[in-house]
Amino acid sequence: QVQLVESGGGLVQPGGSLRLSCAASGSIFSVYVMGWYRQTPGKQRELVASITSSGGTDYVDPVKGQFTISRDNAKNTVYLQMNRLKPEDTGVYYCNTVPTYWSWGQGTQVTVSS
Repeated sequence: QVQLVESGGGLVQPGGSLRLSCAASGSIFSVYVMGWYRQTPGKQRELVASITSSGGTDYVDPVKGQFTISRDNAKNTVYLQMNRLKPEDTGVYYCNTVPTYWSWGQGTQVTVSS
């Protein structure tokens, strides 16, 4: 059973940066497309960024140029660098495959507020 462990969230002021990490265990991580998902109160969890096994990336329009997804297959880890953060980026961030195959981790809370 694959376990996903997200970390790196926190409270940050608008305009600040955070780097999220997600470590996966127990599977062949490198073959999967991986994504970062965001859940905000009252909304469904949404995919905001994805990365293929070879490093091709895709983003939803609101975060293009602001977020950067990357991966280290040797460490079974995917990252999300978030810059110029805005209050609307607040939410719980999760990683998973795209489409989702694994159980969700606990997520990491990102709060953007002054």
